[in-house]
Amino acid sequence: MKLQPEQRAVVLGRYILENKATVRAAARKFGISKSTVHKDVSERLRSEDPVLCAQVRDVLETNKLERHIRGGLATKEKYAKIAERRSGRR
Repeated sequence: MKLQPEQRAVVLGRYILENKATVRAAARKFGISKSTVHKDVSERLRSEDPVLCAQVRDVLETNKLERHIRGGLATKEKYAKIAERRSGRR
């Protein structure tokens, strides 16, 4: 079932709030683009549910502040896997 954009905005907002999800994770989960998720939760959600919109904005702001940490952890994990593969070959 395909939702109307306003309904989708509320569903996305609830998902992001409940899971502390990033825009990228929400887009992946619902099979839509990051641009669509961002437009839904930043513009459409404001008119549908202003309280939810404020809560989602807080989650997204927290994610934005923490993204450099997640990026560093991902890089660390990447090089750990590379080192593991190299040690396994010898």
